[in-house]
Amino acid sequence: MQLYISNFGSFLGKKSERLIVKENNKVVNEIPFHDLEQIIIDNPGVSLSTDCIRECVRHGIYISFLDFSGTPYASLISPYLVGTAMTRREQLMAYNDQRGIHLAKAFVEGKLKNQLNILKYFAKYRKGANRELYEQIYHGITWMEKFAEELKEIKGKCIDDIRGQIMSVEGRVGNIYWDMVKLLTDGKIEFPGREHRGAGDPFNSLLNYGYGILNQQIEKALVLAGLDIFCGYLHVDRPGKKSLVYDFIEEFRQPVVDRVVIAIVNKGIEIGMDGEYLDTQTKRDFAARIFERLDHKESFQGKKSALKTIIQNQARRIATFLRGEAKYKPFVSSW
Repeated sequence: MQLYISNFGSFLGKKSERLIVKENNKVVNEIPFHDLEQIIIDNPGVSLSTDCIRECVRHGIYISFLDFSGTPYASLISPYLVGTAMTRREQLMAYNDQRGIHLAKAFVEGKLKNQLNILKYFAKYRKGANRELYEQIYHGITWMEKFAEELKEIKGKCIDDIRGQIMSVEGRVGNIYWDMVKLLTDGKIEFPGREHRGAGDPFNSLLNYGYGILNQQIEKALVLAGLDIFCGYLHVDRPGKKSLVYDFIEEFRQPVVDRVVIAIVNKGIEIGMDGEYLDTQTKRDFAARIFERLDHKESFQGKKSALKTIIQNQARRIATFLRGEAKYKPFVSSW
């Protein structure tokens, strides 16, 4: 399970083989360490004991820290769990050969197909109820599919040769995608268009907070697969920039976060705001929905697995692909 801590003044400690959560010096939760996968903390007023940290490390529990908007700013995991030199050597060398191109195109291919499938999923419920909207969505889908086909024709010697072309395709498809999302949510919520950092509207705030939670799930999977999160292919290098996280997350934004956010809006669920941020109760409820979605089983490569398991398996496939031991195909969700 994932433990989500958002209350100011919470304390995490250890008692025997259990993690304890205290509020106002009273124990409010006890969880066996062997039942935990991840701890997410999104309040600066939370404290942890060193014996709790040590026990989390021993059990491979990832501790993640988010700010009020959901942006990750730190993680705790033992470096001794992920000391795989061979994988990282190959990861670095792949930047200058066809492996880097293959991965960059695969990540974007997964993103574009998942954007299409999210629109198809929500459009099918409008076919009878709102034929005009259904046809508008499919008109957009037609153009998205046309632009997405260009991805196959992009070729080069290394990722630096073709990054601009890939991102051009991604951008054109993405512009139409968000226009179609705006149509799907029209009249239910104000959506000024996709905004990242600093967004103060409820829709973008939900997206950004959800991506923050997913970001930590993606980072954990990559680290446990022995990969360097700062060495990506599609996203350019910059000190402190988790380029491989931003690459790999593209496959999973739509099936994990976008689908949940659009469903919340369409169901008319209240989205509470505290100034320019989601309020505490909304964040807690939304995080629970994201974790539930990560536990949802999808069919992929001949078997059904939870999305969080697919994320971890895909991270391992990146590593085996880089070492020349397997092929890499992007995850595409069903609709």
